[in-house]
Amino acid sequence: MQKIAMLGSGFIGRFYADSIHGQRSRDRVVAIYARSEANAKKFAEDYRCSFWATDMEEVIAHPEVTMVCVALPNNLHEAAVMLCVKHKKAVVCTKPLGRTAEEALRMMQAVEEAGVFGGYLEDLCYTPKFLKALASVKEGALGRILWAKSRETHPGPHSNWFWDKEQAGGGCILDLGCHCIEIARNFIGKDVKPVEVMCWAATQVKPIDAEDHAIALVKYENGAIGQLEVSWTFRGGMDLRDEVMGTEGTIWINNFLRTGFEMYTSGSGGEYVAEKAESNTGWLFPVGDEVNDLGYNHMFTDMFNAYEEGAVPAETFYDGYVVNAVIDAAYRSAQTKQWEPVVLPVWRGQEGVSQKTTLVEYDEHYYLIKEEVTHDGRHKIILKDKQSQQIIERDL
Repeated sequence: MQKIAMLGSGFIGRFYADSIHGQRSRDRVVAIYARSEANAKKFAEDYRCSFWATDMEEVIAHPEVTMVCVALPNNLHEAAVMLCVKHKKAVVCTKPLGRTAEEALRMMQAVEEAGVFGGYLEDLCYTPKFLKALASVKEGALGRILWAKSRETHPGPHSNWFWDKEQAGGGCILDLGCHCIEIARNFIGKDVKPVEVMCWAATQVKPIDAEDHAIALVKYENGAIGQLEVSWTFRGGMDLRDEVMGTEGTIWINNFLRTGFEMYTSGSGGEYVAEKAESNTGWLFPVGDEVNDLGYNHMFTDMFNAYEEGAVPAETFYDGYVVNAVIDAAYRSAQTKQWEPVVLPVWRGQEGVSQKTTLVEYDEHYYLIKEEVTHDGRHKIILKDKQSQQIIERDL
C-alpha cells in the first residue's frame, strides 16, 4: 500500500487522486499540499486526506507519506523533487518533467544520486490502446518501424499558469508535445537516439507569448521519423490520435473524441461530457471511463508495483529528460527555421545505429518492389534489376 502526498489540488491532481483510489483499491492520498488554504481543505475533504498544509516541505516530510506525487505547475517541479530528495521520499512527477532539459537533467541526477525512486507520469503511454499497440510492435507485427505520428489538439488547458510562458516554460509544444514525443519514442525504440528536429510553431489565435500551434518532425539515428501535431486552437474537443507505420503493417489509434460512443442531446440534462469538450448540446462524443482511457490507472499501477518490487517503471525521470531535450531542439528549430540537433549530454541507448534497408529478394536477378492484382484482374509485379538498376514490370 502506498500513502501518497499529493502536491497540487487542481485538475490533474484530482484526476490522479481518482485513479490512485480506484485502480489497486489499497493506495490512498493521505496528505495534500496546495498554495491556497481553501483549495487544500476542499481537496482533503473530498478525498478524505488526514493531513493538509500550504507548506510544501511539511507535506512531503510527513511521516505517514511513502511517496510524493507532483501535480504542480511546471516551474515548481524542480523545487518539489529536490525536497523529495532531501527527505528521501519516492517521487512521481507529472509531465513535462522540466521546463528545459537542463532542469530535467538536474532532477534526474538528484534522484539517482540519492537512491530515490523517480517515476515520470506520462499517462498517454499507458492508455489501453497504446499498450496493446506497443505490444504488437514489440512482437514484430509491423516489422521495422519507419514512422510514428502522434496528434494532441484541443481548445487549450484549464488553468491560468499554462498560459504564462515563464511559469509553464512554453506553450503547446511543452504541454502536449511531451506526450507525442514519448509515444513515438516507444514505438520507434527508446534506445534509438533522436538526433535532430525540424519544427514550425506560431501563435495563431491566443493572446499569449507562447506558441498555440506547432508541427514538428523528429529524426532518429536509425532513419525512423517521429511526427507531432499539437494545438491549443483546435475546436471541437480533445483529439488524441496515433499512427504507426512499419515495413509489414500499420496501426491507427483514436484515444479520444471519436471512439465509437456518440450521443445526441438537446442539452436539457447534465453539463459534463468529457475533458475539454466544448459543448453539451447536439452530437457529442462522451468517453466511457476517462481515468482509464487516458492511462492513469495503468500508469499508477506500474509506478507502485515497480517501487514495491525494486524495479524500474516503464517511464522514468530519464525518459522525461530525453523528451525535454527533444522539446528544446524543437523550440530552437522554430526560431531558426532549420533542422536543430538534439543535445543529450547523458545518453543511455545505442550508439552509432545505421539506417537499415529492407530489400526483398524476388530471385537471383531481381528485387521485388511491389506485387498487386489490378482492377482488370491482372496479377502484376514490379521488379528492380540488381545489375542494371532498371525498374520493370511483369504480368504473372
